Amino acid sequence: MCLGIPGRIVTIDDVEKKLATVDVSGVKRQVNVACVVNDAHPIESCVGDWVLIHVGFAMSRIDEAEAAETLKILNELGEAQAEIEAMRLSGAI
Repeated sequence: MCLGIPGRIVTIDDVEKKLATVDVSGVKRQVNVACVVNDAHPIESCVGDWVLIHVGFAMSRIDEAEAAETLKILNELGEAQAEIEAMRLSGAI
């Protein structure tokens, strides 16, 4: 399964290479933002944008509400996965 993880662009690191630093729940990573920039939305205007990140690329811009909902669901999935793993280890399933 492929997941896009929401993150917020905090800095533009290299305009030519289209690299930016993105904050994903407090973890900062450098990603390529070439897929989310164009003439109407140049790289310089991306700081503060929410994006979906997959394998080091910002694949699309999303709004803050969608980012929050996606992060909530991913956290819930993580909690569910931890519960299932705990049950598996205890022999309950």
